[in-house]
Amino acid sequence: MSLLAGDDGLARPAWAATDPLMRDYYDREWGMPVRDETGLFERLSLEAFQSGLSWSTILRKRPAFREAFLGFEADAVARFDEDDTARLMADARIVRNRRKIAATIQNARATVALREAEGLAALIWSFQPQATPRPATFAEVPTQSAESIALSKELKRRGFAHVGPTTMHALMEAVGIIDTHLVGSHRRGSSGIWAADGSRA
Repeated sequence: MSLLAGDDGLARPAWAATDPLMRDYYDREWGMPVRDETGLFERLSLEAFQSGLSWSTILRKRPAFREAFLGFEADAVARFDEDDTARLMADARIVRNRRKIAATIQNARATVALREAEGLAALIWSFQPQATPRPATFAEVPTQSAESIALSKELKRRGFAHVGPTTMHALMEAVGIIDTHLVGSHRRGSSGIWAADGSRA
């Protein structure tokens, strides 16, 4: 069974059905539109840190990540130097992965540079497809798409790192660019971007 009914009678996928933190994230945040630079830079960064880990791990550490990376303000992170990297590598509250930390700093600088063009938000949202998946089971939820592959390539061309197609697909799910809520979930079609049938709202 891919959907479970909670004690409130609402249907959620198994990953969001029991853990209160994950359930709240699913009900209030996951799949809702994010269109501002800071919000997208934060989610881009956290999706990169999540690679190889569970999302619940990242979500529990998110307050510490926000403190360590100064609210994910791109200008501030773009100024990070070796002392900041050392500080982050010593911070046991976050994921201490030097490659991912370096990618986040690099991506902040690339985000700032994008302001001279269309900007991070416009670039990411330009890869919104014409239709979104309609998965009935968790096994039917794709992990990549033609759009996430194209977004990955374009971000790399613009100087971003740690933005592979699977990570970008997860980002697109998280910020409402696509809707992969399972058919039958109480959140399906709730973003205002997509209708429940997978067409644009």
